[in-house]
Amino acid sequence: MTRHTYIFMDFDGVTHPWGEVEDFRSLPLIEAVVREFEEARIVISSDWRMLFSLQKLKARFSEDIRPRIAGASPHMLPKHGAELHGLREREAMLWLAQHEADIDTAAWCAIDDAPGNWMSRSRLLLTDFKRGFTDEDAHALRRMLNGFRDGNVGLPVRRAPSLWA
Repeated sequence: MTRHTYIFMDFDGVTHPWGEVEDFRSLPLIEAVVREFEEARIVISSDWRMLFSLQKLKARFSEDIRPRIAGASPHMLPKHGAELHGLREREAMLWLAQHEADIDTAAWCAIDDAPGNWMSRSRLLLTDFKRGFTDEDAHALRRMLNGFRDGNVGLPVRRAPSLWA
């Protein structure tokens, strides 16, 4: 069985510039990279997951990529403002815990335009929110996915025990 690599993906600032027409103009470039890695699966971590059904979100993707959408990360409600930092990563780790036997050895990365959403910077492909996903980002994603193929999954993710109770 092929081990999956999960890409936690934001939309605004990634698939299109933030604050502009939500035309998903950068999605074909992301999909082109994903096609090169049969083991790659997309998990939607965008706030769009709270507004639209998974079926509607999948419809944004090309027909051949839709079966490789593994789902959407759960939505966690922070109890206070300090919990906002790294919230998307905690949501992603919760999703991984529900889908992988050992999240510490799971191959995953994130594509997002907001660095505060992710604590594990080595796994974050940070896009420029004014441009969305670019050719340079495509090269960086390929390097990251090739690294996972080579067995470089990185260090275990540090989690605060109180958030996993």
